[in-house]
Amino acid sequence: MRYAEHMSSPTLRERKRNRTRQALIDAGVELFERNGYDGTTVADIAEAADIGTRTFFGYFASKDELLFPDSARRVDVAITAIANRGPDDRPADVLLRALSDVAAPVGQPDDMLDRLARLRLRLIRTVPAVRGRALQVQVDAQRAIATHLARAYADELDDVTAAALVGAFVGAINGALMVLLADDEAADDPEHVRQRLRDATDVALRPWR
Repeated sequence: MRYAEHMSSPTLRERKRNRTRQALIDAGVELFERNGYDGTTVADIAEAADIGTRTFFGYFASKDELLFPDSARRVDVAITAIANRGPDDRPADVLLRALSDVAAPVGQPDDMLDRLARLRLRLIRTVPAVRGRALQVQVDAQRAIATHLARAYADELDDVTAAALVGAFVGAINGALMVLLADDEAADDPEHVRQRLRDATDVALRPWR
C-alpha cells in the first residue's frame, strides 16, 4: 500500500498551507536555476511566491532547507514499513519495501527524480552550505530509521548493526542517484532510473538478505 493511502484527507487550511509551501519550492527552484544559489535570497523567493519574508520562515528555516522538502516524509515511510512488517520479513526486505513505497507510481511525478532533485544534486556538488545540509539530512534520517529498525528486530540487530544496515541502504540510494541524475539522457527516463535504483539498492543489501 502506498504511503499516501494512509493519509487522511487534508483540511482546507492544510490545503492552503500545502499550496503556499509548493509555491515557495517552485519559486526557489526557478530562482536558484536562474540566479544561482548565492545570488538568491529568502526575500527573493518570498517575493516570487507572493508572500512576505516572515511568512517564508513559517515553512522553511532557511533557503537551503527548501531544497529538502520531502526528507521527513521519506523517513516516515521507512518507519511505517518497519511498523507494518510481516512475521517473515527480514530487516533488508522491509527497507527495500520502503523504497518501493516512497516511489511515485509509473507515469506520475517522482520527487526523487524531478527537477528539484536534479538541482539539489548540482548544488550539493558545488555549494558547501547545501552539501552540509544534505549531510545533516542524511545523518538524521539514518539515525531515526536505524533506531526503529533496532527496536523492531531486537533479537538480531543491535544499535551498531542496525546503523550499518541503514547506512548501506541510504548510501546506496544517494550514491546511485548521484550517478543516475547526473546523466541527463538517463534521467529523462524515470522508469529506467527507478529500476536502476532498485537494482543498486538490492545489490547493496544482498549480504543482509
